[in-house]
Amino acid sequence: MKNPIWLLIAGLAIASCAGSRKGNKGAQKDGRPNIILILADDLGYSDLGCFGGEIKTPNLDYLADNGLRFTRFYNTSRCCPTRASLLTGLYNQQAGIGEMTAARKEPGYRGALGTNTVTLAEVLRSAGYRTAMSGKWHVSNTIEQATREAQLQWLNHQAVHPYFSPVEQYPVNRGFEKYFGNIFGVVDFFDPFSLVSGTEPVESVPQGYYHTDAINDSAVAYIREFGREGKPFFLYVAHTAPHWPLQAPPEEIAKYENTYTAGWDAIRNARYKRMAEKGVIDPKTTPLPPRTGGKLAWENNPDKAWDARAMAVHAAMVDRMDQGIGRILQALKASGELDNTLIVFLSDNGASPENCMRYGPGFDRPGETRDGRKIHYPVNKQVMPGPQTSFASIGERWANVANTPYQYAKAQSFEGGVRTPMIAWWPKGIRQKGGFSGQVGHVMDFMPTFLELAGAEYPASYKGNPILPYTGISLKPALEGKGDVDRTLFNEHFGARFARNGEWKLVSLSGDTTWRLFRIREDESEMTDLAARHPEVVAQLSAQWRQWAETHQVFPRPEK
Repeated sequence: MKNPIWLLIAGLAIASCAGSRKGNKGAQKDGRPNIILILADDLGYSDLGCFGGEIKTPNLDYLADNGLRFTRFYNTSRCCPTRASLLTGLYNQQAGIGEMTAARKEPGYRGALGTNTVTLAEVLRSAGYRTAMSGKWHVSNTIEQATREAQLQWLNHQAVHPYFSPVEQYPVNRGFEKYFGNIFGVVDFFDPFSLVSGTEPVESVPQGYYHTDAINDSAVAYIREFGREGKPFFLYVAHTAPHWPLQAPPEEIAKYENTYTAGWDAIRNARYKRMAEKGVIDPKTTPLPPRTGGKLAWENNPDKAWDARAMAVHAAMVDRMDQGIGRILQALKASGELDNTLIVFLSDNGASPENCMRYGPGFDRPGETRDGRKIHYPVNKQVMPGPQTSFASIGERWANVANTPYQYAKAQSFEGGVRTPMIAWWPKGIRQKGGFSGQVGHVMDFMPTFLELAGAEYPASYKGNPILPYTGISLKPALEGKGDVDRTLFNEHFGARFARNGEWKLVSLSGDTTWRLFRIREDESEMTDLAARHPEVVAQLSAQWRQWAETHQVFPRPEK
């Protein structure tokens, strides 16, 4: 039997030929918009050019300049919880993923999407949409082998097992007609673990494979196929970039080899200035906080070469992702679907402060390549990031730069962890081209938004199971440029918490139960803690947070 990866590549070629045939344009007869949801992984708030970054992202910049940038949009601070909320329209604990993908007995921590949820794909498919997904799934219970040795053999492509999670939890069994991507959360970009096509494991990849390209090119193939029909489609493009390991083709890294030698402060200050010039932030309400790890000046950094290279690889990964998004736009244009397609782009959380080098091989991290080369986890920064044989991450200082101007990072409920750059582009439906929306939004809002645009009904039951009512709100008024709707939002992840209500935000760090209070619309950088001055507001919001937690499956928590 042919390897699924080769079938995919063959499908790309066939679709390309078919997409160029005369008469293909304008095939869509259903007036409802196509919907493409693109999710980056661990992208910082200011990484994109259109949000102030120095990384070359012309295609996403084009979408922003001709669409809407949402400046107060929230995720849930980590990858799999955000994906669970995004796909279901629920808070992530309601969807079953309060922490990670380990199966726990508590309802909010099952580690997989519950049977009392429906995905965007399930609802839109029921409404007549074609559905497909490429990329990172990470919302199912991950299977592990009985011993560490057996797990590493699997991770190193030295053993084959049929499934990476229970097959009933795969994307094709949660509403997606087609799927190509990785089931686990972490991958080697040149030879990914947990790669599947439909439900079949992909046992090998061709020479020159790069996962970001494959994710985008799979999306292109789906567009070309669906564009020949008369139905609208929903496409979920879930990138692994720029999540660690820092790996990119050498030619991409070379573009940025001198960019980050200026150091943390120079890059961060330049980003902040551009953000203000572009209107992404207002310096009056969003001052630049002190830099994380500021005691170490760049000129005194003994690892300048390594650190500059690390951020260069991060930039290269984002750059390569943007190039593929350009190919998606080209495919839409060739298929005659460009004007009536809503494209939404965002990140699943803030940039990651993790030192993945300390993790070493195990669970989802290989110890060697398929051909037996050792994979280095350079704790002492002795091996440069970039190639397949290095698993490295940018660390907390560069993460702080990537999240400019916000404090903290991935996994925390401060703005650096939960605020995402979000772009919405839809030529037929967005009139305020190049504008900004201050609407407070959340990833769970995509369900009611897409329902409204598609004329779809949210089910009270699905496949014999009662379905929880969605908790998001429709963003259609924001897309139309109407006034902002105020709302209350909550979050919890490994003890990191927030409650945002009107002018106030109450927040605490993971591992620290101290509530801090900020007048968030006047202090978006969370600089001035007003908890001691307004104990009555702390009491009110903390009670609201507790009530939300009790009613949305945050409690009971799993035992340690």
